[in-house]
Amino acid sequence: MNRHDLIIEPLVTEKSTTLRESHNQYCFVVAPSTNRAEIKKAVQETLKVKVDKVRIVNVAGKVKRLNRFIGKRSDWKKALVTLKKGEKLTIFEG
Repeated sequence: MNRHDLIIEPLVTEKSTTLRESHNQYCFVVAPSTNRAEIKKAVQETLKVKVDKVRIVNVAGKVKRLNRFIGKRSDWKKALVTLKKGEKLTIFEG
């Protein structure tokens, strides 16, 4: 798998914005088969920043219901990437 395919998209929510401003942590939706080392290399190479640590969360899809039909959203993986002191990503800035 190509390093550019590991990071699917940046995750911009109220919680991720708070983490970015207070702890210099950035959230990404990543491919379900990746691990910490692969994510760290992919972020460092594609975004040209130095990564301090990576935390991973497997997010379970919610069960949704439409009238009598029940379905489930797909599971996904979230990566919380902490950058080294002094590093910043400009893709999250307005």
